[in-house]
Amino acid sequence: MAKNLTAKIYMVGSTAGVEVEIKDKEKFLEESVNRLLEIDLFEEVILVDDASTDESFQIASQLSDKNTNINLIKLNKQSGKGFAVRAALDVIKTTHVIVHDADLEYFPKDIPEMFNLAIQNPGSLILGSRTIGDKKRNNKYFWTFYGNKYLTILFSLVNFYKVSDIASCYWLLETDILQSLDLKEKGFAIEVEVLSKYLKKNKKIIEVPISYDGRLFSEGKKINLRDGLLILLKIIKYSKLFSINKIWNT
Repeated sequence: MAKNLTAKIYMVGSTAGVEVEIKDKEKFLEESVNRLLEIDLFEEVILVDDASTDESFQIASQLSDKNTNINLIKLNKQSGKGFAVRAALDVIKTTHVIVHDADLEYFPKDIPEMFNLAIQNPGSLILGSRTIGDKKRNNKYFWTFYGNKYLTILFSLVNFYKVSDIASCYWLLETDILQSLDLKEKGFAIEVEVLSKYLKKNKKIIEVPISYDGRLFSEGKKINLRDGLLILLKIIKYSKLFSINKIWNT
């Protein structure tokens, strides 16, 4: 059985929450949490352990014991990123939430700007984009870069709304809006589901350039070709265009 920890970190600061997803990344967990805490924006951290088999749960427990604002949830079986997001949403109490992967590919220093934009634009989804602006980026695999590029183009076409990075794990919005989307996905397709269902409510997406330092598979990167094909299918399933076709056929 593969080692697997999905950790959701909700760092609830004035009104913001953060989710961090970890799989086979025990060596990144403590530093990832510390980077988030350094921002001094959050009051609460919720870690969701997705039935890890490495030392991640022990590390998460130690972090929780040392920090009164860190809480830990342990799932009984490995269920995937989307399931962990949904589990965390059941307990979060803040007005806003952001997703943050704990493999150090993303930089928490980008969060304050996103949070400020969310406050200034009520009801908007703030999407951290790795393809716009001049922030520092390091993509290890060309096929993930171009795969995301073409999937993003398809997503924009079938949802009649232009975005630049559908695979970004950095999206921030009001918690009650996210909870109202009735999320179902268990894996990486959670990003597509969130963006698609959000747009069906005729909401506004504001994109913000963010930094990115991609990981190698040897360092724990998980997304693969199969995930890409699944995301392609989910883009069609949740698209506005597909919904229109269903109406026409009824």
